[in-house]
Amino acid sequence: MQRLLDKGLEQLTTMVFKMGEVAEKALSISIGGFVRGRDTSEDVRELSEILVTMTVEVEEKSFGLIAKYQPVASDLRIINSYMKIAYDFERYGRYAWDISYISKRFKGLSDCEEWIPEFIGDMGEKVLQMVKISINALKSLDTELAKTVTKTEQEVDDMYFQYLGKLVEEAGITNECTVSSVLVVRYLERIADHATYITEAVVYIATGEKVTLR
Repeated sequence: MQRLLDKGLEQLTTMVFKMGEVAEKALSISIGGFVRGRDTSEDVRELSEILVTMTVEVEEKSFGLIAKYQPVASDLRIINSYMKIAYDFERYGRYAWDISYISKRFKGLSDCEEWIPEFIGDMGEKVLQMVKISINALKSLDTELAKTVTKTEQEVDDMYFQYLGKLVEEAGITNECTVSSVLVVRYLERIADHATYITEAVVYIATGEKVTLR
């Protein structure tokens, strides 16, 4: 027989899954806009604000389930993890908005040397790959899929420091390009970290084991 709590957990799960879809959309639009020189700031700002509202709704739903049904430890593990994941999805949205704003404020990569858009495009693809894995692993509670983010997360970290090193060597790069690109590669590195946090939470939900995938 299904518990009353189970219905609430299903509703909470649906809410978190929807957040993942919105967050992935926001990041895809913002990263693509930055690399291609399109102003996506208004669309991304709207999606980011939706994620903020959804985070509050997830928190309220979670606290409501705890107060009303006094869930056991295994249920609390799921509820607590969902609240943390909702925050990570909100951060996806915030970084997406930051990227789109920087692109608008500093003209994206329009004045950059040719290698820069290519480098950031490659880095952005790796980060979006991690985001997709984090969302798919959450939906399926696939711990093996979740653990695959480790290699890509390390690659993103390496690319971050490679980029900074190459900028130092390239004295002819314009100031606007330097400012915007450094900020965005930092945002991409942080998005990758949040993708890893989500996959760690997936393993915890599925097995009760706390792992570090970074």
